[in-house]
Amino acid sequence: MSTNTPQGPRRVRVTSPRTSAARRPATPTGTREIDEQTRLGEVYMNSLIQSQLRLTLAVIGSTALVLGSVPLLFWLVPPTRTFAIFGLPLPWVILGIVVYPVVYVAARIYVRNAERIETEFTEFVGRQ
Repeated sequence: MSTNTPQGPRRVRVTSPRTSAARRPATPTGTREIDEQTRLGEVYMNSLIQSQLRLTLAVIGSTALVLGSVPLLFWLVPPTRTFAIFGLPLPWVILGIVVYPVVYVAARIYVRNAERIETEFTEFVGRQ
C-alpha cells in the first residue's frame, strides 16, 4: 500500500516573535516629501538649489575679480607691462602660469563647499 504523502522534510512556518512591534517608516518624512513632489518637498529643493547658486556666484565672482584685476594692474601700473621674471615678461607669467593655480584653488573651494551643502541638506532631510 502506498500513501500520497511527500517524501521530503516537513515544512515549517517561521515568524518573528515581535509581530506586534511598531514598524518605522521606510523613508524619512523629508525624503518622502521630495519624492512625492509635495509643496514642502519643493521648498526643500528650492532651498538646496538657492544655496548652490549662491556658492556658485560667490566663487565665480571672486575668481573673476581676481583674474579681472590683472589687466587693470597692467593698465594702472605701466612698468608691469615690461617687467621680466626669469627672462619672461610679467604679463606672460601671470596669464600663462599664475592663472591656473588660481582656477584650481577656486575649483577646490567650490567642490568642498558644494559637498558640505549637500551633506547638510541630506542630514536635515533625513531627520525630518
